This record gives sequence, C-alpha cells and structure tokens, in this order.
Amino acid sequence: MKRPERPSLRKPLNAGSVLSDLLTGAGLGDKMKGYRAWQCWDEVVGPQIADHARPKRLRNGVLEVSVDQPIWMQQLRLMAPQILERLNRALKGEIVKEIYWRRGKPTRPIEELSEPDRPQPLPQLDKQEQAKIDKVLAEIKDADIRSVMEDFLEKQAKLDKQRRNRANE
Repeated sequence: MKRPERPSLRKPLNAGSVLSDLLTGAGLGDKMKGYRAWQCWDEVVGPQIADHARPKRLRNGVLEVSVDQPIWMQQLRLMAPQILERLNRALKGEIVKEIYWRRGKPTRPIEELSEPDRPQPLPQLDKQEQAKIDKVLAEIKDADIRSVMEDFLEKQAKLDKQRRNRANE
C-alpha cells in the first residue's frame, strides 16, 4: 500500500501565526486580542502602578483590575480614561470599553525563570573554633566515624558562623 503524497511546504510557518489562524477560525480571535492586555499591562501603566494593580478578568469589553490599596484605587479611577486610551492603543483597537477597579490582591504573572542566586561561600573557622572541633574528635576512636564527624562538625560550625555574621549586619 502506497502512502498518499502531500505537497511540501514552501517555507516553515510561524507557530504563533498558525495558532492565531486556528483561534480566529474557531471564533476566538477577538477574545485573544483582548487577552493581550495582560501582556502589555506593565508597559501601558508603568512599573509603579503595575506593582499595585493587575488585570484579573475581561468580559464583554470590561477589564476587571485588582488593586491592592484603596488609595491606589482612587488614583486609578481618576486616571482611568488615560489608561483606557493607552491600553486600546497598545491592543490596536477598541477592545477594552471600560475598566472596573476591584479591591484585591493583584497577582503577578509568572516571570521568566532567572538563574538562582549562587550560595555565599562559608566563612573559615578560626583557631579557637577549630580547637573545639578537634577536642570533640579526639574522643572518637574509629577513623571512618571520626572523618565523617569532622566534616559534619566543621560544616555546622561554618554555617553557625555565617548565620551570626548575617545577624550582625
């Protein structure tokens, strides 16, 4: 049995354009335009406002925004016409018709994963601290156990010293 032949693609298609075509075909294209408000929110309102207010829901052209403090809600109500105009300009159309400010905890979007902070090197032990460890180790006869305990006690002493140093800063 021979496989049916299909025409080869002339050039690769962008995954975003394929997805956009699928959503438009399913009647969801206009909704997707509105949900771009989450993507451009920080740019439209600026970082200071974005820390206190985040879009929560979009329904029938009304964007519901969670605001963390009443003073910010009052200020944002006064700024609503400017924010609405800038938001629709960023969305390239009159997608959002009204903004409804709601008291609540604004949830931040998942940020790009950043490289974790490297742990700080542990401080070195001074002679007095090392002498305390050596005194405890002198009572252990088995060499294997003494070696394991030495590693453990040194690491614990260094961690304790690091915690004390941080507390004093």
